[in-house]
Amino acid sequence: MLIGVPKEIKVHEYRVGLAPHSVHEVVAHGHDVIVEKGAGAGIGADEDEYRRAGATIADDAAEVFERAEMIVKVKEPQAVERKQLREGQILFTYLHLAPDPEQTKDLVASGAVCIAYETVTAPGGGLPLLAPMSEVAGRMSIQAGAHCLEREQGGRGVLLGGVPGVEPAKVVVIGGGVVGANATQMAVGLGAEVIVIDRSIEVLRALSQRVGNRVRTVFSTRHALETHVLSADLVIGGVLVVGAAAPKLVTADMVKRMKPGAVVVDVAIDQGGCFETSKPTTHAEPTYVVDDVVHYCVANMPGAVPRTSTFALNNATLPFILALADKGYRQALLDDEHLLMGLNVHKCQVTYEAVAKDLGYEYHDAREALTE
Repeated sequence: MLIGVPKEIKVHEYRVGLAPHSVHEVVAHGHDVIVEKGAGAGIGADEDEYRRAGATIADDAAEVFERAEMIVKVKEPQAVERKQLREGQILFTYLHLAPDPEQTKDLVASGAVCIAYETVTAPGGGLPLLAPMSEVAGRMSIQAGAHCLEREQGGRGVLLGGVPGVEPAKVVVIGGGVVGANATQMAVGLGAEVIVIDRSIEVLRALSQRVGNRVRTVFSTRHALETHVLSADLVIGGVLVVGAAAPKLVTADMVKRMKPGAVVVDVAIDQGGCFETSKPTTHAEPTYVVDDVVHYCVANMPGAVPRTSTFALNNATLPFILALADKGYRQALLDDEHLLMGLNVHKCQVTYEAVAKDLGYEYHDAREALTE
């Protein structure tokens, strides 16, 4: 199979779908790889390194999209990229379709086979291709929040960990999953007062056992959420509903009543965000202010640390890329029920139920679509 790796074009996105070491592995399996010139610049990988790994270099994205049987990316295809997809071509990347009707419409119209990293599952539960970027984003959320709390950035002028004799900032983490656990670990390490809110007692118990009494765990109710959000200096939104739009847990009224200069970091923004006042931002303009509350809603947070993020992502995606290339997408999906969960769009049909429900498409069972 000929696998194509275009350069990411989302604003300040420096990750790449395949690093040179991953290309070397793919080539060793007997496949060909074509990489757009400059695709690896953000991780410090030049064209010579890709050539040594066995790839050929394309001058532009158009050549990659035209020639490749499977496109491997990081972020969802932008409008100009979606126009270049063709019927039967495989797209393997993050998609986050539920809050993005325009992308969904274009992918359905393209006739391509679109497999989303974020809905691939694991035998023991969890989302193995989302987890590494959730780990990065969770840790970055505390760095970003701490920076935004500085007065010059519009924040309250509070040091996250305080100093002797001065109270630390209060950090409220909504959601105790991968994002929340990593945000909690970072916030606790910096000495903040940390409260984690989740509706699963098992999640809270596991987090408490992991971090100990340095974090307070709170069962999620409307009253608990409102109480802690209104008293917080920094709120991290890390709630995920797999494949579907994130629930708007923090209302505009709650934001209006938060402390002036407080900060919210919405890590769930890829799925629409869990603050009613959230809207996607970029690394170029990461924040905006609503009712004196600083909002950080960058939709590709891990793109700011592309080397770490690319290697972490490739560690997770490479086995699936090899399966798709070695077996062909149809057999690979039918052989692996967990990879099959990643199939969101198949030749003009929406094959992920939550996306179909949220965006008003007819749902087609993925396995049935593959065997028609």
